[in-house]
Amino acid sequence: MNPSGRPSYPHVHQINVSDGGVPKHPLFEAKISKEGVEGDRQKNLKVHGGPDRAVCLFSVDLIERMQDEGHSIDAGSSGENLTLAGLSWETLKPGTLLKIGPEVQLEVASYCAPCELNARWFRDGDINRISQRINPGWSRLYARVLRAGLVRPGDVVEVMETPLDASGEDLPR
Repeated sequence: MNPSGRPSYPHVHQINVSDGGVPKHPLFEAKISKEGVEGDRQKNLKVHGGPDRAVCLFSVDLIERMQDEGHSIDAGSSGENLTLAGLSWETLKPGTLLKIGPEVQLEVASYCAPCELNARWFRDGDINRISQRINPGWSRLYARVLRAGLVRPGDVVEVMETPLDASGEDLPR
């Protein structure tokens, strides 16, 4: 365990869904498919959802640092589906492969632009606090699902070098 009381390995801190909008609320477990997280909806399908934005990711480590700055953001507040812990967030970029738990594999597809609906979580409504363009390394990430499965809080998150095939074996990239 680290000083925050969380496991010291990279892992799923929280799984979040909503019926559309923010904040998203925690679940004990969720099935992730090519369409996204089961039970989750997005209000604006022009900018959220779809195969290249199936899962939104964010870092609890960054959330806690923003809380220390006086922002009221919390896990799930900004609309992320998976709040992850223990990763070098600034190193994650489009093309990064993540294995989550024993089954799920995601590929980071893009940075997620800040949304005005998140202004209430930031001092002075400054949503640019999570803008990749203005604050590189602090953005939420959108991911596509390469391999579906069940996820739970505490599941190990692993940055992969190559994708896995259906049997779990490495595929050439």
